[in-house]
Amino acid sequence: MWQEHANPISLEQLAEIASYSKFHYTRIFNQLTGTSPGRFLTAIRIFMAKRYLLETSDSVTDITYRVGYNSLGTFTSRFTRSVGISPTRYRSLAQDDDLPALAPPAAPPVARGGHGLSSVTGQLYFPADVGPVRVYVGAFNTPIVEGYPQACDVLDEARPFHLQVPDGLWFIRAAAVALEGSSRHRIRPPRLVGSGWAVRARGGRAYSTDVQLREVTQLDLPILLALPELDGTGRPTRTAARADSLPAPGECSPTAGSPFAGARSGTA
Repeated sequence: MWQEHANPISLEQLAEIASYSKFHYTRIFNQLTGTSPGRFLTAIRIFMAKRYLLETSDSVTDITYRVGYNSLGTFTSRFTRSVGISPTRYRSLAQDDDLPALAPPAAPPVARGGHGLSSVTGQLYFPADVGPVRVYVGAFNTPIVEGYPQACDVLDEARPFHLQVPDGLWFIRAAAVALEGSSRHRIRPPRLVGSGWAVRARGGRAYSTDVQLREVTQLDLPILLALPELDGTGRPTRTAARADSLPAPGECSPTAGSPFAGARSGTA
């Protein structure tokens, strides 16, 4: 998929390469990646479009065809929904290192059915010898980290994450980005990624799911949401928020404190 993202790729072709039936291939692929082959390919195409926007002078129209789309309108709509901003604006902001920090949704999450918001909390666990990192934790309505999360938390220090979500099925995703070191590429993968259990929230209840962070592999979906630490050349800066504060519903604001260097290691 990574090598042939610009070309039409059918499910039949993918299954034949793997020597599986279409049904068996789709089932195994979903088990390994958490999503379907088609959605994984779409994520690859949007990720590569981000790279071409920053590393080439190609027009948005040329990039549309370069990543396998035949319609500029369809590509622009999909890109904006996945990355959070349009291709043209993404190129402008990222090249100027002016991408905004992860912002809250346009409006705080609203509980349905007269119930309060449910809370999702958990600990983060790291492999050994992890340097200083910033960790983004978000609740998404799909397994793919695309568009703005329904709720999110940003941790610069060792503490549990805290999310508040309305009723629904939420996929908990985390990404750790390095707080030091030089940039080798405009588009960079996160230092570590991890997933909690999917949470079916209802009735304002409290839920807990820990997240084990690990190195990124080829089976991990690329992160499409634009983040300053992954889509530019700058290094993240710390904020002056209180270390013991928790974000408001839907809000994502880093907290100040000592560098988050994977204080908890091992498995959850």
